[in-house]
Amino acid sequence: MDLYEKNGNILYILNVLKKYSDEEHMLSVAEMQRKIKEIYNIEIDPRTIRRNINLLKYKLDYDISTRDDNGKGYYLNRDPETDFEPGEIRAIIDNFSYANYIVSSISKNIIKKCKNIQNIYENEKIKDYQIYANDSKTENVEVIKNIEDISNSIYKHKKIKFEYWKYAITNKLEKKIVSTPIVSPFAIVYNKQEFYLIGIKEGQNEFYNYRIDRIKNVQILNDEITIKKKKSEIQDFAESSIEMFGGKKEEVEAICHIWLLDTIFDTFGRNVTIEKITDDKEHFKLLVDTNPLGFKMWAMRNIDLVEIKRPLSLRKEMQNIINNAAKRYES
Repeated sequence: MDLYEKNGNILYILNVLKKYSDEEHMLSVAEMQRKIKEIYNIEIDPRTIRRNINLLKYKLDYDISTRDDNGKGYYLNRDPETDFEPGEIRAIIDNFSYANYIVSSISKNIIKKCKNIQNIYENEKIKDYQIYANDSKTENVEVIKNIEDISNSIYKHKKIKFEYWKYAITNKLEKKIVSTPIVSPFAIVYNKQEFYLIGIKEGQNEFYNYRIDRIKNVQILNDEITIKKKKSEIQDFAESSIEMFGGKKEEVEAICHIWLLDTIFDTFGRNVTIEKITDDKEHFKLLVDTNPLGFKMWAMRNIDLVEIKRPLSLRKEMQNIINNAAKRYES
């Protein structure tokens, strides 16, 4: 056995413990010998295996249960500070499988990495994993890099420039560059399976949201961000931007069907006022400080379950939308 193989003994043993052992699948020294021979084509004697396990356990602080501890064999415990639980891994896999903001090829690579940090027994439980979703994933392969670049620019207090794309109908449905803004970035937020950049466009002073999956060719500029915004202002904007429409907040009052109660907390958070309506068990009054445009879009999706009372300008706008829609369906 050459020097490199001898130096690799401890890694061979550690990798076998990670991949092939847990509390329900303990390994004997002989089983570790066979696995190392099978995988790495290396012969390691029992004394070397025991010596290296002691080194891992007592010098490198790996939580390894031994025969002295359990009377049966060896296995590697998860470190609660650094190792993911199986349920956590499954949650990560589900998130990237169904997330719209990331292309399928990158999702598959991330899922593969997740599986590589699990042992074979946990991976066996998800071997038939199937995705049940429509094909709504982005085609923009730059999303992960966009998040990295934008995060770096926020950390460095630097402005960015990028191409902003949207769908357009020409001779066919296609994407086209809508603008190439210079933006002072302040935060990245996640809403309805999409990542958004909260920033201020050059020459303006109000926050605006940009879908990160519609951003391409991010450039971090040398220009410093000169606009000062408090964290509370950023948080206030993010919390009030329903459907990620920016703008000033306004108190909205609406009558809602009881079916929407859970949805309201999911959408607006707990910073809302819910009031009972006398002699009406099917409806309640909602008061919320939010962006009116975003609330309008939410109310339109629940048109048969929501009645906006005020502001009156928003109620009038909804009346016009409903009347115009009704006319289109008259014939």
